[in-house]
Amino acid sequence: MAETILKIENVCKHFGGVYAVDGVNMNIHEGGIWGLVGPNGSGKSTLFNTILGLHQPNSGDIYFKGQRTNKLSPHQIYDLGLVNAFQVPRLFPSMTVLDNMLVAARGQQGDGFFNSVFFREKWQKQEEELADEALDILELIELRKHISSLSGELSGGQRKLLEIGRGLMAKPKLLLLDEPAAGINPILGKRIFQKLQDLSHSGLTFLIVEHRLEILFEFASWIYVMDKGKTVAEGNPKDIVQEPAFYQAYLGK
Repeated sequence: MAETILKIENVCKHFGGVYAVDGVNMNIHEGGIWGLVGPNGSGKSTLFNTILGLHQPNSGDIYFKGQRTNKLSPHQIYDLGLVNAFQVPRLFPSMTVLDNMLVAARGQQGDGFFNSVFFREKWQKQEEELADEALDILELIELRKHISSLSGELSGGQRKLLEIGRGLMAKPKLLLLDEPAAGINPILGKRIFQKLQDLSHSGLTFLIVEHRLEILFEFASWIYVMDKGKTVAEGNPKDIVQEPAFYQAYLGK
């Protein structure tokens, strides 16, 4: 069995008297596509934000690659390789598609003043290598022909793709995706998931919130179902569709 990459132990996050996340336990293994589903208001986005360090849990523990991340800042968690692609793309609209990709790369050697002045040749070589990586990813997500376009000129679906590409550009070990198929036609949505599945075969892990269940269930290996802040069911997609808790979460009693 693959090693655990993300472990969530009895995590709670409340806002006043509202328990948005209420004692959640999850165990995500390396590789594959893992799904997180549930109706609006079930706590999925709050759980994502807690995993990413945007919210601190009120209780419970989160471990990434065996390291407890509860008290780490979002950028420290990002540096560990736990990366997020936002549901609403947060791009730089006045920058080109290629430049939006390049700013997402971790560990750029030209960021500091000293290196940018005295080690120009070193960081220029790295930028050339990053540009090649960005072009490969843009080819994968079918945006390579738009490298010189401003990201603000892209369609909604293309911006969503670029947000996913920026997540991949960070070379994540675990990539959290929030509704990657939203706003994209079903055929393209399936192609995206097929590409994610291909990447997962090389060891990259995906944890995906997605409301288009017909697409997610075709490609995910394991599904967690949330309702009212709790995980109420888990299993492979074939078993989940037989779970009464799955239908109760969406349809009620």
